[in-house]
Amino acid sequence: MDNIGARITQLRADLPAEVRLVAISKYHPASCIREAHAAGQRIFGESRVQELVEKEAALHGADIEWHFIGHLQTNKVKQIAPFISLIHAVDSLRLLEEIDRQGARCGRTLRCLLQLHVAQEENKFGLTTDEARELLAQGRWKELRNVQLCGIMCMASNTDDTARIRADFREARRFFEEAKRNHFPTDENFRERSYGMSGDWRIALDEGSTMVRIGSAIFGPREY
Repeated sequence: MDNIGARITQLRADLPAEVRLVAISKYHPASCIREAHAAGQRIFGESRVQELVEKEAALHGADIEWHFIGHLQTNKVKQIAPFISLIHAVDSLRLLEEIDRQGARCGRTLRCLLQLHVAQEENKFGLTTDEARELLAQGRWKELRNVQLCGIMCMASNTDDTARIRADFREARRFFEEAKRNHFPTDENFRERSYGMSGDWRIALDEGSTMVRIGSAIFGPREY
């Protein structure tokens, strides 16, 4: 625990200035977030709504930018809509529409990323590149006034095969470039590529990531 600040400092030194660090604080207590905050970290990622709501209440008033990185159920959106800064894992138009409704209720425009399923595993959420292509082509998202699509996120295959990991990130990068060209050519908000975690963030940087999600390399093993 006492090395959190040092780990934050080292990661920042290793990351390019234009790449943002999301400290994944899920399963770790608010005291760990406070320690990271004291070291200058401001962006924190959580994957369970109840845990995020409790931590936001405990740390309310701190200049923290909360990101939701997990699978988000439509009936839970209203709990985080008043304060969330970025929702990483939008995997359906239905979810996007609910985010829009809750954003309107709160008088906020909620920033979102489309989650791509590029990993070679069946149990991960997300849109295939074809499904994401279809969602964008249909154009319903353009009618949503309280949602801002800001880019994409993904997770690579859970493997030690670096070639496989690189291929996953490269597929995400190619989709981002295609979507940017076809649907967001003049939209400066559509710029984020959220991929790369504790074990593969260096490969992610090679493949154009603008936002890495680091948990265990900052906080150590999770506290379940």
